[in-house]
Amino acid sequence: MDLIAEITAQAQVWLASVRTPGFWWQPLVLGVAAIGAWMVHRTLGQALRARSASAEQHRLRQLTLKTVQRILSPLSLLLGVLAGRAILKSFDVQTGLLNIAVPLLLSLAAIRFVVYSLRKSFKPSPAVKAWENLISFSIWMLVALHLLGWLPEVLAAMDAFAFKLGDNRISLLIVTKLVLLVVVLWILALWLAAVIERRLLGSQHVSAGMKVALAKIARFFLITFASLIALDSVGIDLTALAVFGGALGVGLGFGLQRIASNFISGFIVLFDRSIRPGDVITVGTKFGWVQELRARYIVVRDRDGVETLIPNETLVTTEVINWSYTDSNVRLKIPVQISYSDDPEQAMAMMMEVARNTKRVIQNPEPACRLMEFADSGIALELRVWINDPQNGVANVRSDVNVGIWHAFKAAGITIPFPQRDVHIKSGSL
Repeated sequence: MDLIAEITAQAQVWLASVRTPGFWWQPLVLGVAAIGAWMVHRTLGQALRARSASAEQHRLRQLTLKTVQRILSPLSLLLGVLAGRAILKSFDVQTGLLNIAVPLLLSLAAIRFVVYSLRKSFKPSPAVKAWENLISFSIWMLVALHLLGWLPEVLAAMDAFAFKLGDNRISLLIVTKLVLLVVVLWILALWLAAVIERRLLGSQHVSAGMKVALAKIARFFLITFASLIALDSVGIDLTALAVFGGALGVGLGFGLQRIASNFISGFIVLFDRSIRPGDVITVGTKFGWVQELRARYIVVRDRDGVETLIPNETLVTTEVINWSYTDSNVRLKIPVQISYSDDPEQAMAMMMEVARNTKRVIQNPEPACRLMEFADSGIALELRVWINDPQNGVANVRSDVNVGIWHAFKAAGITIPFPQRDVHIKSGSL
């Protein structure tokens, strides 16, 4: 009721001022200032679109233009209002409406600048970018209510809209405070987590896997701590979380066990350091190198540029080949057959020469060639070579060596046999 009475009294004051002869000059000043601000905003928007296709070195200039565009629109409107107010005062015209508009526009410019700066600093998801204007408007509404003197009455009305939940009283004011506190504290928690992660990434004495593990633990702990502080600050009894904990336990038992398993398996993989960023692994039929370690999965990128998300539980419960676990050296076996009419020692020497001349084959350990068996179609040889960069692929090395062997055999007249059978037909009566 106090809020309604306050609004009614303020409306009566405004209606009385409307009847004064000079009142309508103030809306005219606001309209002219709004048109000027719109023209400034449009001009800066055209400049940004013209530079959107510019080169990399102009990104800083584009960012500066975007920042200026965010605050210059309300500032240009503010300057227009200030100029109009000064002109009206010089003619002894009442400027009550403009006096209210000045602090509102100044606070709008400051809030838009702060919110935009925070978004650029934290690099949030596209959803946060889409909600940026709503966040700015919500904060500005609180400031506007404070400047108009209506904030206490609004807070009292929100607190009156409440219900009982057990021993706790839940009101619209408490819920609003909780949401605002969670947002603010989460922003601080994420900022601290980002600072910790940058410090860890710059450390030379911590392994790559341990950096990721410590960064994830810090982020999880800070977000949990921020949520608990927010709940305690609005007066919610933390013992009420026991009900939520029980519901979460039931959920884990019936439907969320895979999610929990992947989450816990992620920490197991990080702490036992079996898989680290940059490792070359094979999981089932998937071959590639590890790009990222996430809470629920890892990102594996193959030679085709395809990124596969493999659940952490799979890494713990199935067989995983880590090509670079302790040593990046990997041996490749390349089988070749020659016909029985060719000299195997000559062929083995030529295969060794091809291996030594292949670009990615290392010489320590040295390549080796073995005669494996006398097969049905020919003599089976096997060339064994070593590489130290499996992240660049292994099939391309096999291809290079096979092509080199084919050229060498063709030049020397050595035959690579194909499966064949001799069929003898005996004549006779049936």
